[in-house]
Amino acid sequence: MALQTTITGAEYGGALVRALKSFALLRESWIGMIGAAIIIFWSLVALSAPWLAPLDPNAVIQAFAKPGAAGPDGVTFWLGTDHLGRDILSRLMWGSRTVLFYAPIATVTAYTVGILMGLAAGYRGGLVDDILSRISDIILSFPVLVLYIIVIGAVGASGVNIIIAITFASAPGIMRIVRGLVLDLRNRDYVAAAQTRGDSDWRIMLVEILPNARGPLIVDACLRLGYVIITIGVLGFLGLGLPPPDPDWGGMVNETRQMAIVFPHMTLMPCIAISSLILGFNLLADGLREIALRD
Repeated sequence: MALQTTITGAEYGGALVRALKSFALLRESWIGMIGAAIIIFWSLVALSAPWLAPLDPNAVIQAFAKPGAAGPDGVTFWLGTDHLGRDILSRLMWGSRTVLFYAPIATVTAYTVGILMGLAAGYRGGLVDDILSRISDIILSFPVLVLYIIVIGAVGASGVNIIIAITFASAPGIMRIVRGLVLDLRNRDYVAAAQTRGDSDWRIMLVEILPNARGPLIVDACLRLGYVIITIGVLGFLGLGLPPPDPDWGGMVNETRQMAIVFPHMTLMPCIAISSLILGFNLLADGLREIALRD
């Protein structure tokens, strides 16, 4: 009997509609609404940075200007400038583009790898499960920060390599979550019905099992996005983020940390930006979890 391996657009379209309905239920949770509002705010800032940013983020104008100080040609430094004379507000706006571009891509990539590993391990079991579980155990036995340093130190600091490092370190944890969900779902009646129809293993995993595991995965993805934002900030602080002079929130903290006592605004502003975005994703995750518990 020929195995069916094609997944129709209608089936994934239905899964997408169900996911959108879950997000629409956020109006039932004020915590989730606040988190979504923070994320939307920073997303709008990132999208409109080329038009909203008052100055070139790399332009050297006036060093050590305090917030609200007036600069040449009637320019106002609303958040001050750094030690090189670059406008902090402009750098924060452009830096949000870096975070909100690489963090979602890295998270989606890590989830893609982790979900495929978890589906295979949980559904196939046996030798496949043993091999994938042992690989995950080995990777997870290392401290996460050490893994990032090793991977980026080996392949170099760049946006693509940051995604590779985050995927390598995060996918095993995602794999464990998915594996646990699949072990519970693989014995359900709709899975048995798909097996009776002669559906292929991957069709059953992707069409029958994965959409029914979406709830915990969506919540975990929001939390993990916060972790990835922290990771990007830490890598930038350690000098392993994007090469200068591109604006990088973690790099901004690193460049000005020695002057934080005298000019606290230079370090405080990027720290507030990082913390607020992480808070947004955490609140969104809490809201989604609250809604799931009600259901």
